[in-house]
Formats: sequence, structure tokens, C-alpha cells
Amino acid sequence: MRIAMIGTGYVGLVSGVCFSDFGHEVICVDRDPAKIEMLEAGKVPIFEPGLDDLMMRNVQAGRLTFTTDLKTAVDGVDAVFIAVGTPTRRGDGHADLTYVMAAAAEIGQALTDYAVIVTKSTVPVGTNRKVAEAVRAAAPEAAFDVASNPEFLREGAAIDDFMRPDRVVVGVESERAAQIMSDIYRPLYLRDFPIMVTDLESAEMIKYAANAFLAAKITFINEIAALCERVGADIKKVSKGMGLDGRIGNKFLHAGPGYGGSCFPKDTAALARIGQEHAVPMQITETVMRVNEGVKSRMVEKLRDLCDGSFNGKTVAVLGVTFKPNTDDMREAPSLTIVPALVGGGAKVRVVDPEGFREGEHLLPGVAWCDDPYAAAETADLLVLLTEWNEFRALDLKRLAEAMTAPRMADLRNIYKRADVIDAGFEAYDAVGR
Repeated sequence: MRIAMIGTGYVGLVSGVCFSDFGHEVICVDRDPAKIEMLEAGKVPIFEPGLDDLMMRNVQAGRLTFTTDLKTAVDGVDAVFIAVGTPTRRGDGHADLTYVMAAAAEIGQALTDYAVIVTKSTVPVGTNRKVAEAVRAAAPEAAFDVASNPEFLREGAAIDDFMRPDRVVVGVESERAAQIMSDIYRPLYLRDFPIMVTDLESAEMIKYAANAFLAAKITFINEIAALCERVGADIKKVSKGMGLDGRIGNKFLHAGPGYGGSCFPKDTAALARIGQEHAVPMQITETVMRVNEGVKSRMVEKLRDLCDGSFNGKTVAVLGVTFKPNTDDMREAPSLTIVPALVGGGAKVRVVDPEGFREGEHLLPGVAWCDDPYAAAETADLLVLLTEWNEFRALDLKRLAEAMTAPRMADLRNIYKRADVIDAGFEAYDAVGR
């Protein structure tokens, strides 16, 4: 199959590379000449484990190319995937469809033969019908179908998620479109991965409902963690006890500083807005959003308590600022609330993150970036474990304590045991829900 992928952001690039590894002929399109030049030079503009090697393998095989010319890319393809950004729109919380609609119109003008126009971007219910209208308005005689194919990729594990998915969701309205989508995903079907074919609206809703549910699960366990701290329970034991129930499961039951990233904050806001527009308020989702912001604020107060009530004049080492490990993504990361609070309170902040500098240097002004945790901890008054990178899971606690002026630790990912930290020489330790 011949595929054009419009957008080389996280979703578009990972999807395009993986489709090419299925054996399809894929051309990825982006308006940014610098990004295309980077990709053609074999450099990946995002951090995703294994993506650079997989990309180069398929480029060398002749199955994967890059261009800024959408018209040429779309010529003669079987399917065109729209994988552009849908950021939260300022003022109303809705997903901004500007880029989606612009891509739809441009695709319509470029079509020379029948193709399936597939929305890979996360979009509100009803968007695919609007895409069809935009294409039709741009090219009244064009032959096409639209399809909804939401992505379910976890940053840091995106390739494995694409190649071994829990499910693939495809929303279509014609047998012809269904057959083309089936042919595209045939390598997964042959390995018995579930391919769910449904209507457009259900496919669109599945994405939002799934992310809102997972966000609710994270927020629920963070609320329980706050209660555990008051009653003397251990959230790790509580989470394990809950997760052993097959109806609940153990995933997304890890207490921490709140969810962030490219999906959950944006998708919960969009779902809440969709509910408001249709007079069906998403009250649970709206509460999840509010509580999650409160969790981040609670973490700031936890750190303030460890600093004797004030950040002023303190030196704080922060380990990890991306919203999760194995990514360079800083979008809606808890660090964007916590670190500015430290700086604003008068603290001298040192940051260590294996991949966070590229985005973090602009998003976190006023901090010093260090190469390793031990350099950051030198003469520090507080060590904050904020993102659970593997590099931070087996630190030499005694060495850290000896390097610090006031050895205190805020373990916001519950990586270490209190007894081990205190035995290593730390005078104070606080975690989440313990």
C-alpha cells in the first residue's frame, strides 16, 4: 500500500515509520523544511527509544521518504493520514482543529484519484464528518472516504504499542474504506491483534473515553494517597491490594505528583467541553481535572515543609522534569508547576534529566542544568525525585547524603524505602501516600 502521513510530530512520525516497517511505501509530509532536512539526514527530532534505528532501516530499504510537498506526496496514494496537532484551544478548552481542517482542504486539492483520508489526530466527536466537508468544499469532484483511526501510543513505548497493540480502532462508513484499512493493518491481523471496526463517532469517542478513564484512575489513587498519609496507611500496599482485583487491574495505580503529557490534560479538557456543548456534563472528568491540579499544588507544599516552611535561600536538586521517563516531552509535566514554585520562592534549583534539556531550558528559566545527580546534590538542602528515570532508581544514597548540606529527600515517585534513605544518612524523607 502507498501511504502519505501528514505531520511528523510524535504520532505522525512513529506511525509513518512503523507503517513502513510493515512493508508499505510511506511518505511523511511536514511544512517545516528544517524538520524534513533533519529527518532526511537520519536525525529524529523527538526522543523515542528505538525510533532512530527503525527509521533508518526503512529509509535504507526505500520504503520511507520525507517531503514538504503535500501535493506530490498525495498523488496516487491509497490512504492519507492526518497526524497534525490538536492543542487545547485557548479560552474554551476545546481541541483546536485549525491544523486538521487546513490539512483536509489541502489534501482535497491534491487528490488525483480515490483515497481514504484517515484522521490519526485526536479529535472531538463529529470531526471526521467536518473533514469530509472540508475536502468536498476544496474539491467537489474528488473521490474519497474518511476514516477515524485514533492512536493509543505511550510515549517511551510507542513502537511496541504500535507493533503489539491492545487493539486497533477503525471508524469507517464504506466497505471500500474498510478494506483499505484492513490491508494497511494486515500484518497485525495476521498476528491476531484485535482490529475493531466501528462507525466514525464511536471511534472518535473511544479515544477520549479511554484517556479520561485512565486519567481518572491516576487521580483516584492520588486522592487515596493523600488520605493514606493522614491515616497511616501505605499507598503502595493499598495499590497492590486493589490491583490484584481483576476488575480493577494494577496499571495506572501508582501514586505520584499528578498526570501530565500530551494526551491526558488535553483530552480530558476536550471531553469536558464536548459534554458541555451537548448538555451532558462530564462531571467525573471535570473533577479529575480539578483534583489533578490540586495534587501538583500539594506536592509543592510537601517540598515547602521539608524546607522548614520556606524555599528562600535553599538549594534544591530536582531529578527528572519530563512528564514521564523515556521521553523528552515536557507538555503539562508536574515539573512545570513544581519547579517554578521553587524558583519563585527564592530557591536555587539544579535540574538533572537525561532528555529534558532541549525543551526544559525554555520552559524552566532560572534553573541550572547538571550532568548527574551527585553534582546537583552538592551542598543542596533538598533532593526531589520527580521523574522515575532508570538512572535514578539505584542511586548511591550515602554519597548523595554526604554531598548535601541538609540531606533531605522528597521521593515523589515512591522509588526508595524510608529506612534505606535514613540509614544512608538523610535526616528527613517524604514520599507520596506513605
